[in-house]
Amino acid sequence: MSGARTIEDGARLSIVEQSVVVVMTLVEGLARDDLLRSRLTRTEVHRQLVRLAGGAAGVSARIRGAMPEIDWEGWQLTQVQLALPPGLELDDALWFACESLAPATLLWLRLHRQRQGTLFQMTI
Repeated sequence: MSGARTIEDGARLSIVEQSVVVVMTLVEGLARDDLLRSRLTRTEVHRQLVRLAGGAAGVSARIRGAMPEIDWEGWQLTQVQLALPPGLELDDALWFACESLAPATLLWLRLHRQRQGTLFQMTI
């Protein structure tokens, strides 16, 4: 079972990492209003953030403990907020995730990949 958990953790971290890179690429240089007005970009950013938050939600306690700097609880709350109907609360959650959670998560993931690369491996 330990091997299966390692594969699952590695896969979830990969989803989180890939999604956060896509989000950061899509929002680079965009102001809040630009993002919220751009139907295509907003839709893809939202989709990637939902994917990211879902991946983060499934990361094991072992991985969370090894990466305490990542705001795992913030991603859980964001996952709930991203399911809200269109409106100001959803807009705020989307922008907060893009401006705060995603950049910090990307920074810490890169640092942990350098220092603890085995956490990202999908091995049995």
